Amino acid sequence: MNPEYRRYHPKWYRPRVPVFWWLEQRAYVTFIGRELTSLFVAYSAIILLVLVLALDRGETAYLEVMAWLSRPAVLATHVLVLLMVLFHAITWFNLAPMAIVAKIGGWRVPASAVLFGHYAAWLVCTGLVAWVLIWR
Repeated sequence: MNPEYRRYHPKWYRPRVPVFWWLEQRAYVTFIGRELTSLFVAYSAIILLVLVLALDRGETAYLEVMAWLSRPAVLATHVLVLLMVLFHAITWFNLAPMAIVAKIGGWRVPASAVLFGHYAAWLVCTGLVAWVLIWR
């Protein structure tokens, strides 16, 4: 080995990117917002699992969870969670026509039809859940 040899490591060019780079365009803000609201979706799933576990443990456990959920601070928090989950769902549905390229024969289904189909399915599912919870 040559004692005078040193490996050459070039200094890579890395432009500085500000922390809030995503605030420059609305599409980036929507993207980051959708990614952040996934935490609220996860919270909703956890609350649903807590309710199922409370039902499994009996009536007293279920009533304790329902008493906690009926507190004003928890209700206000869940209104915020509902708004965030709605934002998440709407932005995902608006992305669906770009992600799904449906073809019937050689004909491409228009993006508006894909979007309408998603919103129609959401409305039907909401109606079924409301019917089961309210009128049945």
